[in-house]
Amino acid sequence: MVAVDAGFPRSPRGALKLGRMLVAFVAFVCFVASKAHEAYTALAIMEVIIPLLFFLLYLLKLDKKITKLFWPLADIFNSVISAVFLLIVCLCAVIIKTNEVTLAGGKISISGPRERNGSAK
Repeated sequence: MVAVDAGFPRSPRGALKLGRMLVAFVAFVCFVASKAHEAYTALAIMEVIIPLLFFLLYLLKLDKKITKLFWPLADIFNSVISAVFLLIVCLCAVIIKTNEVTLAGGKISISGPRERNGSAK
């Protein structure tokens, strides 16, 4: 039986992965709704699936069982490459502005999950 780390979703790393998946999913929905170029939707869905796999890897503690790969380094490498690809695609979506929903998907992806420090004025 596989052990589950119940505290991982509440940890900062788990919360960041969940936030990243949520933002990518919202961008995916915006790109699909706007009938944007297939590259936008493919990258957005890839940004949902890959962090989901890493989330499940850490949630099920498979990183402790599969020791052939140094998982934190693979996770950092994935995050950096994904951030660069997503930034390029979202900048293209914002610059090209095919319609309002594509523009919204690009803006949502660029802004990402943020903490709100202080009240709105």
